[in-house]
Amino acid sequence: MSNNGSAVGQLLWSRPLCVGWRRDQEGAVYHLATCLLLLGFMGGSGVYGCFYLFGFLGTGYLCCVLWGWFDACGLDIVLWSVLLATACVLQLAHLVYRLREDTLPEEFELLYKTLCLPLQVPLPAYKEIVRCCEEQVFTLATEQTYAVEGETPIDRLSLLLSGRVRVSQDGQFLHYIFPYQFMDSPEWESLHPSAEGVFQVTLTAETECSYISWPRKSLHLLLAKERYISRLFSALLGYDISEKLYALNDKLFAKFRLRFDIRLPSLYHVLGPAAPDAGPESQKDDKDVREPAAPPSPQALPTSVQQTPPSSPPPASTNPPAPPPWVRMSRPDSSVLASRTPLQSYSQVMSRGRAPLAPTLTPEL
Repeated sequence: MSNNGSAVGQLLWSRPLCVGWRRDQEGAVYHLATCLLLLGFMGGSGVYGCFYLFGFLGTGYLCCVLWGWFDACGLDIVLWSVLLATACVLQLAHLVYRLREDTLPEEFELLYKTLCLPLQVPLPAYKEIVRCCEEQVFTLATEQTYAVEGETPIDRLSLLLSGRVRVSQDGQFLHYIFPYQFMDSPEWESLHPSAEGVFQVTLTAETECSYISWPRKSLHLLLAKERYISRLFSALLGYDISEKLYALNDKLFAKFRLRFDIRLPSLYHVLGPAAPDAGPESQKDDKDVREPAAPPSPQALPTSVQQTPPSSPPPASTNPPAPPPWVRMSRPDSSVLASRTPLQSYSQVMSRGRAPLAPTLTPEL
């Protein structure tokens, strides 16, 4: 230990001491380099903190290169300053590359802030979802159809980014699809991953629309591999389908002033047009039922009948009269139902002997 201590002492004290200090001070470049290095070491953490740190350090070492070349005239000062400045520049280039790699297109960036950021979805998981749709944005012109009823196969899942889409069935308007809503969530949930099917509704763009689309097989593979993304899509699709059902319920309320249970089998019976068998003949029969025939006038009666003296009324029978046979009446128009109170409309529907949403033929959904 004594030998080691003496060796260190010789290294420290064997150097010649400064006999005299220089009276002239270093130039402005040296002081500028020192200030820049001080500011650089005060940088914070994170990506932008690293930009601040290496930006000021690189500039400070560049000033050290200029000072060592023009004032100090030291080769070692120049070489070390060049090496440190190069390291800072390379670090800045790496940060720029990472930011450029993490940057998403404008449409997907807005989608993340609107739909996924409130749910605190991690950015890596969102990138997996975007990578599945290949970062492609599709467009629809006005009155262009996205899907045709009974023809378009269900082979994708799409999300509307801008515009408005009209949903109809058999020419009957059902509801609208607005931005950041799925365009075919009911069809997606109605099919098994290995099953095939076609759309039961027609989707038409009312304005210029843009949307993204995931291929069915690719998305199923992603959901099977990533459990978190599968749960996320399950929640988003469930919320989207419930919003569509509530939109149908609001349409029924605007039409009939009634609040129906959205869990019942079908809303199409109430939304759809009148039954096809309610033709002119049935309307004529209904008119006859609603308007009883007027009694004949006394002039039209025969003479023998007119001169017959009034007789005593027959004795009342013990059995009550048989009720008239039940007559099928056509469904009243929506304007008539809308003019009535909810209680009157409900009583009329219940008087037909069936529930409001229990159609005889339930259409396929």
